[in-house]
Amino acid sequence: MRNLYLLVFCLWGFITYAQQPAANPADLTERIRNLEEKLDFALQSQDKSTDDLMWYQRVGDVAFVDKVRYTSKPPHVIRNPTGQGATNPLVIPAYTFTPRKYAADKKLPLIVFVHGGVHSDFNSSYAHIVRELIEQGYIIIAPEYRGSTGYGGSFYKQIDYGDYENDDVLAGKRWAVENLPQVDPDRVGIMGWSHGGMITLMNIFDHADDYKVAYAGVPVSDMIARMGYKSQSYRNEFSAATHIGKDAADNVAEYRRRSPVWNAQKLKTPLLIHTNTNDEDVNVLEVESLINALKANGKKFDYKIYQDAPGGHIFNRIDTRLAKESRQEIYRFLGRQLTPPNAVK
Repeated sequence: MRNLYLLVFCLWGFITYAQQPAANPADLTERIRNLEEKLDFALQSQDKSTDDLMWYQRVGDVAFVDKVRYTSKPPHVIRNPTGQGATNPLVIPAYTFTPRKYAADKKLPLIVFVHGGVHSDFNSSYAHIVRELIEQGYIIIAPEYRGSTGYGGSFYKQIDYGDYENDDVLAGKRWAVENLPQVDPDRVGIMGWSHGGMITLMNIFDHADDYKVAYAGVPVSDMIARMGYKSQSYRNEFSAATHIGKDAADNVAEYRRRSPVWNAQKLKTPLLIHTNTNDEDVNVLEVESLINALKANGKKFDYKIYQDAPGGHIFNRIDTRLAKESRQEIYRFLGRQLTPPNAVK
């Protein structure tokens, strides 16, 4: 089906461009680039629609699954502030999962589950972790913050690389507390890996009263250091005029503002951090810097540095024995603060 969709889309594009006046090579290159971009976003949307169905198949037996929408901040860059609806709040999709087993319980704890990947999404590859949380008795909300894939080019390009996404996730937490009657507002935790770990950290640093506990797995921690060891194309994403607007060398203060390591002094929430020495995405030096910053500020927290754990960046999200044991450690830590009805012992 995907290949057929691709063929139809390409034929449509070829016919459309063939009917247009002859163009110089530069214009033709730009047309092809635009077509490729449209095709990519169309395929992302198709994949998202298919994967949404997978959620019901993979966890529908243990959870009531829903997909909701709520509002967050307006776009961070508004090209025409006086245009109609230009400053409207952005609409954010989110998944919710409520345990069937505990449908009769009056109040349950809430986990805000933040996906990683910057430009990625909360897809059914997380189903095994969702099932583990559901079995313990957690309600889950998983926000598809701005920049997530599967919602078209406009939403994809709203990414703010470490700022407004934090607000999208906070808005999701507050929506769940206000709109899901089983949620206990005094038992809310937040968790995420990679970019999701970064959003987790910034949420508890800036909104400590909203969360009782947090887990940050292999979190992006220092935007300045990260710009130093990543590729130029990666740096260009952040410095584009539609995003931060400058590179780290030209706006150190802004990159610091978005970096957990430079906000460590704000920690008030019980926190568990995991990192891995052979992480091929978030270099362990980033997380070690965060750990050292928290210690330097006299903060109490828990952490573990895994030594060359198989799986690298996703070492405790896969299906190995080590991964499952690591997740059990996470669940015990969360459970001490959130007391789900079937807490991991």
